[in-house]
Amino acid sequence: VQLQASGGGVVQAGGSLRLSCEASGFTLDFYTVGWFRQAPGKEREAVSCISSSDGSTYSADSVKGRFTISRDNAKNTVYLQMNSLKPEDTAVYYCALEPPTSSPCPSPETGFWGQGTQVTVSS
Repeated sequence: VQLQASGGGVVQAGGSLRLSCEASGFTLDFYTVGWFRQAPGKEREAVSCISSSDGSTYSADSVKGRFTISRDNAKNTVYLQMNSLKPEDTAVYYCALEPPTSSPCPSPETGFWGQGTQVTVSS
């Protein structure tokens, strides 16, 4: 079982990136899936999450209106479209999943995590 995150890179402020989280060994639409990020010296934070039941989404206030999470069940992939990127979005981005709970996002303690992908936004 594996979660493969990809799509990170270096982009100028105001630019866009699309991150992909592809699962093998899981059927993603059975799980709550989330994107998290961790910048140097900072705690890991939930960025955006999508539920398994009705596709409802959660986004952190810092990314609302700029980032969009979506899933493609046929490709067993969850995406994070990131627009209007800012230098403060620079971080390692991770995807994680967990069976549905009352929380909108997977738990950092009990979720299954993939490896991260680096996003660097230059000013």
